[in-house]
Amino acid sequence: MWLNPEEVLLKNALKLWVTERSNDFFLLQRRRGHGEPTGRITGLLVGALDTVLDSNARVTPFRILLQVPSSQISWVIASGAAIEEVNKHWDWLVHNLLHSLSVFENKEDVASFVKGKVKGLIAEELRGRQAAQEDDPEKFREALLKFELHFGLPSSEKLVTYYSCCCWKGRVPRQGFLYLSINHMSFYSFLLGKEVKFVIPWAEMTRLERVSTGLMTEAIRVSTRQRQREFSMFLNRDEAFGVIGQLADIALRRLLDSEGLELDRVLQQPTRITKRILEEQAIREYVLALFRLPRAEKLHEVASCSLWTPHSRSHTAGTLYTTDSYLCFSSREEGSCILIIPLSEVQYLRHSLTEVTCSSGNQCEFLREAHDVSVCIFYFPQSAPTPYYTFYYDTGFSDEEEIEEKVLRNTVNSEALMTAFHQSQPGSMEQVKERLWEDHFLEFGRGVHMFRTEKIQRLVAMGIPESLRGELWMTLSDASSELESHQGYYTSLVQKSMGHSSLATEEIERDLHRSLPDHPAFQNPTGIAALRRVLTAYAHRNPKIGYCQSMNILASVLLLYAKEEEAFWLLVAVCERMLPDYFNRRVIGAQVDQSVFEELIRERLPELAEHVPDLSSLSSVSLSWFLTLFLSVLPFHSAVCVVDCFFFHGIKAIFQLGLAALEANAAQLSASTDDGQALMILTSEESSCVPSSPPAALETSSSSDTDVPAVRHTNITDLINQSYEKFGDLSVRHIERLRCRHRIQVLQAHEDTAKENALRVVTPDVSMSPENLTDVYDLFKTEHFISLYWGDSSSVAAAEAAAWHHGESGCSYIERQYRLDRPQFKSLYGLLVPWPGGSNQHADTLANRTFTLLDQERKNLVTFREFAGWLDTLYCEELNEKIRLLYRLHIPPGDSFRSHLDSHESFPAAVRAESREFIQFCKTLYGMFHGDPEENELFQAIATVTSLVLQIGEAGHRGRSSGSEVTSQEEGKEADPAQVAADDGSRGDASSTPESDWTVSYAQILASLLTEQALVQFFEQPLDLSAKIAEAKEKQYHQRAGLLTLQQRTS
Repeated sequence: MWLNPEEVLLKNALKLWVTERSNDFFLLQRRRGHGEPTGRITGLLVGALDTVLDSNARVTPFRILLQVPSSQISWVIASGAAIEEVNKHWDWLVHNLLHSLSVFENKEDVASFVKGKVKGLIAEELRGRQAAQEDDPEKFREALLKFELHFGLPSSEKLVTYYSCCCWKGRVPRQGFLYLSINHMSFYSFLLGKEVKFVIPWAEMTRLERVSTGLMTEAIRVSTRQRQREFSMFLNRDEAFGVIGQLADIALRRLLDSEGLELDRVLQQPTRITKRILEEQAIREYVLALFRLPRAEKLHEVASCSLWTPHSRSHTAGTLYTTDSYLCFSSREEGSCILIIPLSEVQYLRHSLTEVTCSSGNQCEFLREAHDVSVCIFYFPQSAPTPYYTFYYDTGFSDEEEIEEKVLRNTVNSEALMTAFHQSQPGSMEQVKERLWEDHFLEFGRGVHMFRTEKIQRLVAMGIPESLRGELWMTLSDASSELESHQGYYTSLVQKSMGHSSLATEEIERDLHRSLPDHPAFQNPTGIAALRRVLTAYAHRNPKIGYCQSMNILASVLLLYAKEEEAFWLLVAVCERMLPDYFNRRVIGAQVDQSVFEELIRERLPELAEHVPDLSSLSSVSLSWFLTLFLSVLPFHSAVCVVDCFFFHGIKAIFQLGLAALEANAAQLSASTDDGQALMILTSEESSCVPSSPPAALETSSSSDTDVPAVRHTNITDLINQSYEKFGDLSVRHIERLRCRHRIQVLQAHEDTAKENALRVVTPDVSMSPENLTDVYDLFKTEHFISLYWGDSSSVAAAEAAAWHHGESGCSYIERQYRLDRPQFKSLYGLLVPWPGGSNQHADTLANRTFTLLDQERKNLVTFREFAGWLDTLYCEELNEKIRLLYRLHIPPGDSFRSHLDSHESFPAAVRAESREFIQFCKTLYGMFHGDPEENELFQAIATVTSLVLQIGEAGHRGRSSGSEVTSQEEGKEADPAQVAADDGSRGDASSTPESDWTVSYAQILASLLTEQALVQFFEQPLDLSAKIAEAKEKQYHQRAGLLTLQQRTS
């Protein structure tokens, strides 16, 4: 193994070591006496010395020394118990280092270089051992065996991690293990002969929170719709809380709203999820939110480092993040210093192996003066493989690029609308702001890669000058990188999208004249046409989002200050990066942030939360804050200042400003008597916000503030500054953690609403109790989820994806949400059918026929409405409807099942059962009677009915045959039975046999069954659906898991 380099003053002290291999820089030595004949006196002496001297008792027999020519000092860098192990290290040194050492002029640098490399190798091995310890193969294998043994889930239910914990039942703790898998949370305990175990699907979790009680300092509470579970643990509590939240969030996004929410590609494949993947995903989500990077960016490296900041002439400690297209730096204090470098702008990369000293700063200044480039030096600890990186990137603008950007097609505006429709503002104020920004650019750089510090935060709070607003929005959002990498994309998208009609374009046309109607730019055809092009192009680019109503207001403001193509890319940045999941079908992202906002109110404004216990009453106002970035509620010029802060801080700015607005009105809101009064207070507060002049402290020259009117208004700049001062410690990391937790609640609330709507649609068509219908829905949904957990869900997933993609206008959202394929339906059929099925083969045949009959749309999928109607017929309908259903199962499906259930008319006379089909019908009845207490009487009754129906069929057949025209005896013998059946008016079948020439109708079978009292009592006896559902809930998981495991083994 590699060793931390240790000096050896005497290379061969007391002749204890023998050199086996050597070169100019390294020696491989063997401990004398090891591997030599035992009779050698030297070996015996060395062995005795090693035994007596404790310091040398654990000396390994082989070692590698680093030696520098003409030096008396050597360093031990590796050792091993076997020659094979040390030879591997020797070979690595020879192949990777030996040739490089010859180029060093100073031999002392050789020692420093090799020691640095060895320390790097040790650090890599240490990280590997730590990872192996976390995923301890032996312990994890033992835990996995216990997990499979205790819960009996399929092998595809991958275990992610496990924790030792206590599960509390009242005041009684149960010590055991908490197993976290990709689809479930499982707990097992066995103490004093009592076993406790349960499984909670992530899809059933409705709330995750930390709680504190008298007995538990802090515990993790997991809530479902049925009950709450509380877990306490001494170790890894924060880690367990985070992993539980991540797994639940991933499962709910994958299962409940896979078409609406963005999910990382790795997380879409549950079998690839590991504890390490979850840790990396948490960091990635934080980085994407902090730097507002594109959602497709992958995080590759995270390293602690120091950044040389020229404006402060010092090193700023922080973290460096490397993604596909960006190099991002954040100081340890979040927001103190942020730097974003698009890799496409990096012109030169220099790798140095020497330690960075003060001369690096001088070098930085020299290179800036000589080449007009900015230099950032990242200094890493010595243990890192690469001490530092130096990046050079251009801070100037190319004249050719500016000309190129202005040359747009005729259909696209080349200037911001504000240049043509300018509304007068105080000139001195704008000039002061412009001068402050120009000074800032000289000191901190200009463009995407400029340093983002607290000073720029103060400038943004004042309001960005109109002349720079479009440029800075593009810079702060990094939309400029997207534009540069997609030259001509917007123009081609406009040409493709214009003229296409869709639901999105119809909604866009309706809202065009509602977008900032008071602004002159949108009282003009030029502005309306530009807004139409931007919104239509985006709807064409991202059909999953299409168009949402708040997008027109946002796009209007973007068009005022940015060129049309820039406004499009700003809209892309907002919808796809800065406000993820806001503009999907159900506005999930905005609702999640509303829920987060309510928790932040409880945390930061506890007195207000105490006086206004129902914070959701404020959502009618605060929701528009998040959806429109205050644009729809504040005066225009004040709202634009909020947008400035949003592009600098992201959604964090909206949270902070919302909290500041509530705090400023906390006394009035606490005194309000009803929700309406509270809303009036907030509305009046919003309308009174006005922009202001820049603070005098930031001005570089004396300027008069006499232009600012002395009226009693809320100063938007003061409000923004208050939000920074009082709530500036709100971090992006904290917001992301809250989002993960509250997304669970929001998705489950949507699921409850969908369930209520589904039950409301089905209830008028069925007779079962609302409680039973609710339980049947839960069984139906669970069966759908089980196949998504462990089964081959390709058919269901493909069908659902096609349904969402094409819209299926004839099928409601409730009917599209959960549907069962044939294997899923057969599993539920076996659990809920009220009568025994006889032989397995016949029961399987009957289940297949039932599925075929219920599949109205012939898509191999059954909806909940169809399933509930079938089950209601079996348990709640009259005798004749049950017989009608059984009869329909034994003839080829004609019209849809639902049409016959809804209609009380008799089947058409042509729908008749042949003798073969009637015999199958009788077999089904025999199977239903098996195991019944009145089995013998029922068998006799069905035998009587069968004989009677056979006689009726034969009589009818003879009657039709005698009335038919017969040409000759020989032709009659050679006649095709199918043709004879067709001539008799029955439904011909090419596979019919001579014995099936006769047919019988549903009315004849029903009349025959009514003659036997035993059969009438059997079909009219009440059936306990509640008991059957309770039994099915107990069996569903284990039965389906066993079937899926068997399928996986045989496939």
